[in-house]
Amino acid sequence: MIEPAKARLWLQKWRWYERNALPWNRARIHLELARRECFARWPLEGNVLEMLREGRLELGPHVLFEPGVWITGPDTAQIRIGGGSFLNRNVMVAASELVEIGEHCMLANGCFVTDGNHRFDDPERPVPWQGFTSKGPTYIGDNVWCGANVVVTSGVTIGERCVIGANSVVTTDIPAHSIAAGTPAKVLRPVTYA
Repeated sequence: MIEPAKARLWLQKWRWYERNALPWNRARIHLELARRECFARWPLEGNVLEMLREGRLELGPHVLFEPGVWITGPDTAQIRIGGGSFLNRNVMVAASELVEIGEHCMLANGCFVTDGNHRFDDPERPVPWQGFTSKGPTYIGDNVWCGANVVVTSGVTIGERCVIGANSVVTTDIPAHSIAAGTPAKVLRPVTYA
């Protein structure tokens, strides 16, 4: 038999972490997305409903979320995703202040975009309790394609019409019309047009 206090705590955590799966919240999320002409294949994770209702998650028309997309932004954090952008399976977007993804961007499976870093500088506190720092907002310009498992870190700007190779870690700005790859990502060559 489980103690009542432990059962209450478990139920409280279950309701928080599984809130998007609750039928009424799932319906509310779909309604909020429909109002913005957007669509999500389930599951959609994170505090999406709260952010949409508070105006902290801004979506242009025709944004598409594939299963397992995780969006989170505590307190006053903002996330903006431009119209026509496509976030594939298991993409994670986490903002501590501001993450902005332009129009018609493609983020392949497993990408992670953030403007925050976990703190780890206090030797007396466990790392999960230390909070976050940020080097500033993270911006991804229009028409950017990030290959599978790309990580875009805090304070980075990726210019428009860039291609970021799979498994790259973007730690510095990438100029517009560039193909970049590696860990850390480096510009390999400009995008050329016929």
